[in-house]
Amino acid sequence: MRYGEKEIAEFDIDRDLELWENRNENRYRIKITLPEFSALCPRSGYPDYATIHIEYIPNRWVVELKALKIYINTFRNRYISHEDSINEIFSVLNSKLQPHYMKIVADFNPRGNVHTIIEIDTDMQMVEKGE
Repeated sequence: MRYGEKEIAEFDIDRDLELWENRNENRYRIKITLPEFSALCPRSGYPDYATIHIEYIPNRWVVELKALKIYINTFRNRYISHEDSINEIFSVLNSKLQPHYMKIVADFNPRGNVHTIIEIDTDMQMVEKGE
């Protein structure tokens, strides 16, 4: 096993998703694009590919980019739906970072004549909770 494969295989979200303190008082927006997301369809086993766009306004924490990259790469051998993968990523990052605002857009490559885009953000969560 090569070192990158080992990092991915041994990645533990609670131990390895490194957060850095946000030392800035100003509100600012961080935009991250991850163009090589992949996971396996839970029904067929065919690979699904997407570009993931993460946008957030940090509160106390920012995510370290290499740790985020490795976390995203842990999906490549998992059987997980488009919806479940993006909801998991949102839930994990929103819980750990507790940002002022977060939005994730997953633009999945077409497969079988179907193109899927999934969006989730903190505003939607407030509406659902009636806040």
